Amino acid sequence: MPKKKEDKKEDKGGGTLYVGIDFGTSRTCISASNGVRTFIDTVVGYPKDMIAAKFLGKEILFGEDALKNKLALTLYRPLEEGVIKTTPKDKEAARELIKYCMEIAKDKKEYDKIFAIIGAPAQTDHVNKQALQEVADGIVDATMVVSEPFTVAYSVDALNNSMIVDIGAGTVDLCRMHGTFPDESDELSSDLAGDYIDDQILDLVSKRYKGAQITKNQVQDWKEKYAFVGSAKEPVTVELHLDGKLNVCDITPEMGKACESIVPPIVDKVHQLIASFDPEFQEDLRQNIVVAGGGSQIAGLSEFMETLLDEKGGGRVTVADDPLYAGSEGALKLAQEMPAEYWTQL
Repeated sequence: MPKKKEDKKEDKGGGTLYVGIDFGTSRTCISASNGVRTFIDTVVGYPKDMIAAKFLGKEILFGEDALKNKLALTLYRPLEEGVIKTTPKDKEAARELIKYCMEIAKDKKEYDKIFAIIGAPAQTDHVNKQALQEVADGIVDATMVVSEPFTVAYSVDALNNSMIVDIGAGTVDLCRMHGTFPDESDELSSDLAGDYIDDQILDLVSKRYKGAQITKNQVQDWKEKYAFVGSAKEPVTVELHLDGKLNVCDITPEMGKACESIVPPIVDKVHQLIASFDPEFQEDLRQNIVVAGGGSQIAGLSEFMETLLDEKGGGRVTVADDPLYAGSEGALKLAQEMPAEYWTQL
């Protein structure tokens, strides 16, 4: 799992704090104008009973702390396919998580105002965007919800004749850029993303190693360490409990098959957006495909995508330099460059 990053500059508080948030199904990334940059797992935990509350000494836990103490907690993952779930408890958990993110961003300092931009999956409808804005209401002074692949494009300065493919846990979001804010016709989404890979790994490994005791957290950890498409550079081996004994097992074919399962649908959608673009600029778009998000770290992904694109006219695929933070950094950059009067209107 990637280490948390922080790159802080001297900041004494006061004035306006700008915050960019990539609010993901599995992981939430935070970038702030005071230099704070970090991520947390998108999970909130509440103590199951008074004993758990006494033991933990907290009424609510977030991210890694929640996962480490999951047996004593009722866990909530408030997003599904990048969208806030509709139950009251999930909405509450989402709000508490945004509040926690703002505390992290403030870094124990006080600011006159906080302006935030939150990334949401491409093609997120008005109701879901409104839900994201509502959970932030009262926590920040003004907020704007924009497409996650657009924030990636803004981060890497790929604002014209480019295609962004943002591979997250809940969704894969695609957006073509042509020098303006994208509209609905420029965006596509798929729910065959990181969580789908996890499900495939769990299913395939369970079928091969009958009776193996496997958790979703284990599978996610394997994926983040060993994910690949094409040819594996070395065997993928993991420890599995079989009949009460710990065994070292090879899961190389299962890992490769699970990771490759999401790539053809992505390539199909890339081709769909290219084919419906202005024909004078289709070749430019084809040669400027940028992949970001956690899924972009799958070994061999860009080459594998290019191989499949060869059957559809070709294409050049690159991975963003900072794929995990490209979304939050782009949201922060947009927030800082937004005209002051626009924030006043919000």
